Amino acid sequence: MVRDAPANPQAAGASVRRAGATAVALLVLAAAGWFLLAPAFAPTAGEETADREEAWTTVSVTPFDWIGGDASQAYLARGIGEALATDLGRLGELRLIGAGGAAPADAARQARYVVSGSVQRDADTLRVNVRLADTRTGEQLWSERFERPVAELFAIQDDIIGRVAASLPAKVSESRKKRLAARHTQSIEAYDLFLRAQALFLARGAKENLEARELYRKAIEIDPRFARAYAGLSMTHAIENRLDGTPLSAAALDRALALAESAREIDPAIAEVQWALGFVHTQARRYPQALGALGRAIELNPSFADAHALMGGIHTYLGEPRKSIPLLRTAMRLEPGAGYLYFLLLGRAYFFEGDIEQALINLRAALERNAADLETRIYLAAALAASGNRAAAEWEAEEIRALARDFSPARWLATYPLASAPHREKLRGLLEPLYTVPPATLAR
Repeated sequence: MVRDAPANPQAAGASVRRAGATAVALLVLAAAGWFLLAPAFAPTAGEETADREEAWTTVSVTPFDWIGGDASQAYLARGIGEALATDLGRLGELRLIGAGGAAPADAARQARYVVSGSVQRDADTLRVNVRLADTRTGEQLWSERFERPVAELFAIQDDIIGRVAASLPAKVSESRKKRLAARHTQSIEAYDLFLRAQALFLARGAKENLEARELYRKAIEIDPRFARAYAGLSMTHAIENRLDGTPLSAAALDRALALAESAREIDPAIAEVQWALGFVHTQARRYPQALGALGRAIELNPSFADAHALMGGIHTYLGEPRKSIPLLRTAMRLEPGAGYLYFLLLGRAYFFEGDIEQALINLRAALERNAADLETRIYLAAALAASGNRAAAEWEAEEIRALARDFSPARWLATYPLASAPHREKLRGLLEPLYTVPPATLAR
């Protein structure tokens, strides 16, 4: 009997045929308002966490609550909370532990300080309540209610970041505070369109992606120098094939790269812009360029979990899993709300590093969070074979057949973006024997 098989295995089979087009796209990760994945990783016992907390001031911004009957305005609460998290993450003295939207309690438990709040809109008036608490003592360090016209949204955000930074024990320089006060656009209308686009983009649907694209375009029409809107527009092209099930288009990739480059030319000092550029380069398998952009994103925002994780994934593709592991551990600590993908990337790195025990631990954790992910099952089958557990490896091979009936290791590897020839051969050598057994002999 096959467990956790998807409702449409034929569609899953089609996804294998598109594996080369979409494998790198599976590296889309959650951080800084780009991608929200579910639930969390906790560092292993004492894994440098205590020492790091002494050196860093750790902060989590939990998703702000939307208060009010009009759910279509809830993007304002999401946008205000994410803008605050992004701004705090750019302070070198702080480390943001991301709530990821899915498991804020997990993030709060790992951070020393937690910022929470609520947002309400009444006609043209915006009411924002913000609280800062010390999780170690339970003390509420600061709280304030902001009630101003919606047109003063930027001023409210600037006041919040200034007050939160001033209330934290980290020594945040005045020059940094002033840099944080610079908005990415001076147009409230363009910013509102951007926030609405972000909310649609995060829905991860083909229809929503196209709607988000149109809103990003409108924001750019209003403010042609809105770098983050260009970056968002770039991402709608970069992941389009993932959402509509079509092969990766060279034209879409070229368009995504051109828009990401435009965003960088407008403002290279925005971490999300550098991340978008890094992601598009990864899609195109331009790994050195991707690593350069992602390294710059981390310089701009040391708490940017997605940048750490995507760099880790790339190093594994390049045959450097030892470099991947610390990057992925950092990403997991910064983003405890992240889901199966971080576990997959870490398990994959340990597999190529030769630590099969830790590879199995993380791959099984990934599978618990997404039983229908083909790549996770492929690496799990290979790791089980490497461990000498042939029966369990054959069982996973059957599960892969249920997800993709025409799967073959050779066909999958032909389009898989693994640049290291020795690692490709390692996978091939472990997987191919599992598919020399006729499917009928595996039936139970």
